[in-house]
Amino acid sequence: MTRLADRHVVLLLTGVMAAGKSTVSELLAGRFAKGVHVRGHAFHRMVVSGREEMTANPSPEAWRQLRLRYRLGAAAADTYFAAGFSVVVQDIVIGPLLREYVRAISSRPLMVVVLAPRPDVVARREAGRAKTGYAAGFTPHNLDEALRTQTPRIGLWLDSSDQTPEETVEAILHRAWHEGRIPSDVA
Repeated sequence: MTRLADRHVVLLLTGVMAAGKSTVSELLAGRFAKGVHVRGHAFHRMVVSGREEMTANPSPEAWRQLRLRYRLGAAAADTYFAAGFSVVVQDIVIGPLLREYVRAISSRPLMVVVLAPRPDVVARREAGRAKTGYAAGFTPHNLDEALRTQTPRIGLWLDSSDQTPEETVEAILHRAWHEGRIPSDVA
């Protein structure tokens, strides 16, 4: 069986805040001979003035900037892929926008992995972090509910609640090619 790390791929990794996306993405990208970790949030932080934050009730401008961030992440993934790198692009993509993001990535093969630990685990992880992700009306429980009820069930959904980051990476490497691959004609 060919392992994912032996292939030239793009992998979109998503989940709620404190799901472990950054840690897992960094470790996963390091498993490829030529691996890149694209952090979607970096594109948002590049906006120095006029930045609109996503809230529980976002403004039209916040939605526009979120879609811009996703297009930039997809373009970066495609550019690195074309240069011969395997790419792990990581961002919070919840709801119908997941299909939009998948369509924005033209490179194939493309895998989607959704980290979906239990909300109590996310709350515990959030409490132990130096940064605060949950603000502006978001909680681990309401964001988890949006993830599970509004996000299309495409790709590999992985409950990483009881896994170390290394165990999550191993699960992705073993399962994403068969369970997370997005066919070219499906999005």
